[in-house]
Amino acid sequence: MIGISEELKNTDPDLLSPLTLAFIGDTVFDLLVRGNLVMQANRPVGKLHPLAAKRVCAAAHAHTGRVPKSASSAEYHSATGLEALFGWLYLSGQDKRIEELFEHISNAEKADEVK
Repeated sequence: MIGISEELKNTDPDLLSPLTLAFIGDTVFDLLVRGNLVMQANRPVGKLHPLAAKRVCAAAHAHTGRVPKSASSAEYHSATGLEALFGWLYLSGQDKRIEELFEHISNAEKADEVK
């Protein structure tokens, strides 16, 4: 995971709003998705972007406070909650837990693709 700046290390994530945590968590999740795609195979960037967008589409605009047209209200709230969790874990320095959670999500997505 990317190192955290000294200033962010001194930020108490418990004092941040859920949408602020989701704002950070969105980037953490996006980085994990993109890294995962790059590790799977060496693909042209033009093919990587749509694959990444597909994996994060339910959460794509969660931090804006508006439900994207492509997502139901329940999907939006779930995505925002997940992003907030990733943001809180990141700011708390819990990289191992982030990796475990992301692996669980990735495995669940793979199982859904098989169905």
